[in-house]
Amino acid sequence: MEGNTLELFTRSRRSHARLNVPALVQVAALAIILIRCLDLLMVINLLGLNGMGEFIHRSVQTWTLTLVFLSSLVLVFVEIACAFSLIKGRNWARWVYLLTQVIAASYLWAASLGYGYPELFSIAGESKREIFHSLVMQKMPDLLVLCLLFVPASSRRFFRLQ
Repeated sequence: MEGNTLELFTRSRRSHARLNVPALVQVAALAIILIRCLDLLMVINLLGLNGMGEFIHRSVQTWTLTLVFLSSLVLVFVEIACAFSLIKGRNWARWVYLLTQVIAASYLWAASLGYGYPELFSIAGESKREIFHSLVMQKMPDLLVLCLLFVPASSRRFFRLQ
């Protein structure tokens, strides 16, 4: 019994020292969480509670629409999970976040051009150029977060050494 108690108070030995999380990585992780929460609040404000109910009801009319709707929810939860994993120094989290942004931007681009379901997830525009410009403007915060994770030397070093 006494041996087990002493083991609880002894320090575990690590093979290497852990680096402090760089401020840019902390800002990027916090930005991911705040962007997603702000997106949700803006949608709720735009549609209202009745509009949210209609949106969900419209989203589950067919199996394909339900799949798109559920996939978008999963994508948001994966992004938030990546944000928490970034703070822990998980290199895979920044790559998964990059992949989620590529998937989201690709689907928005395709849906806006008429491939998919433009009535649910699309960007309004008269031409491909206007749609692309609107898409880039909508994705600008995510592009800046990706820059914070991949461009600065301190961020790259942090993920390489973890």
